[in-house]
Amino acid sequence: MGAGEYKQSIDELGVGEAKQHLFGAGQLDLLPDLNAEEAVVTPSKAVSTSKAVSTSKAVSNSEAVSNSEAVSLPQPHAPVALPSLHREALSSLPEMLLIIDTETTGLDPKRGQCLEVGAILFHAPQRAVLAQHSFLLPVETNAAESINRIPAEVTRLDQPWRQGLDYFQALLDAADLLVAHNAGFDRQWFGKDQLPAVSKPWLCTMEDIAWPVDRQLRSRPSVRDLALAYGVPVWAAHRALTDCIYLAEVFARCKDLETLLLHGLEPRRLMRAQVSYAQRHLAKEAGFRWNDPIQGAWTRRLSNREAAKLEFQVVSIDQQEEQPLSA
Repeated sequence: MGAGEYKQSIDELGVGEAKQHLFGAGQLDLLPDLNAEEAVVTPSKAVSTSKAVSTSKAVSNSEAVSNSEAVSLPQPHAPVALPSLHREALSSLPEMLLIIDTETTGLDPKRGQCLEVGAILFHAPQRAVLAQHSFLLPVETNAAESINRIPAEVTRLDQPWRQGLDYFQALLDAADLLVAHNAGFDRQWFGKDQLPAVSKPWLCTMEDIAWPVDRQLRSRPSVRDLALAYGVPVWAAHRALTDCIYLAEVFARCKDLETLLLHGLEPRRLMRAQVSYAQRHLAKEAGFRWNDPIQGAWTRRLSNREAAKLEFQVVSIDQQEEQPLSA
């Protein structure tokens, strides 16, 4: 599986094609399909067993199980093997991750500029940092100086920013997957001004990864909250390389990183929460946003697997839809 096949924006691929890219032909049963353009995904239900087990008599291993199907129970303490499909999917995950963060002069790329880039090349199987890099890009003004504390005149000092940009391109070439916290913000600056356009897939550690419940993180956590949840010391903020270091340290401490990446790379669509006004807290707690990007609706990009775990129903909607859908 090539590097560009891991994760494609759902704006560019349909759900079916995105599944083909991630899981391959003949393996799509792992993810349920959406129905046409507006499919309702219902929450998962508990399944009760159809047989009662009596404690009044022992059942030997040699007895046949009736009711038309045999049930095979694992031996106590025996390791439970992963399904072969899951193992194959894990083995085909991207190994070279380029963790990226940017500092900018504003929030709107049409009016602002990127003035700093930080990047760490991370080898996922070995949990190892292979390279880290940071450089400034010259700008005339910086309206966000109070936040990132980078004076515009500092960016214009004599420094090898062109060589820094060349080395960053080499890191991009070596990467299978680009990773960022709030990737939707960072990726919009590439292909503009001095930054190169990139065609490789992105993964967002804020939107795409469902962090383990035992870390007690809210939906869409900040990078600092994420670092603290994994015991990573937090010493500074709003510099590009610092945030990259936080993410690299979190990845290094993730025993289940491969599974998190696998689930994070699942095809996603924009979903609208079907909740009443009294239930709006459920959507908010699940990470849905009000009025963003659809006016008058709670929305979030989710995979089918994630949507099926919710306590409420959701409807997939076209991202290009201009008219709001009533909740």
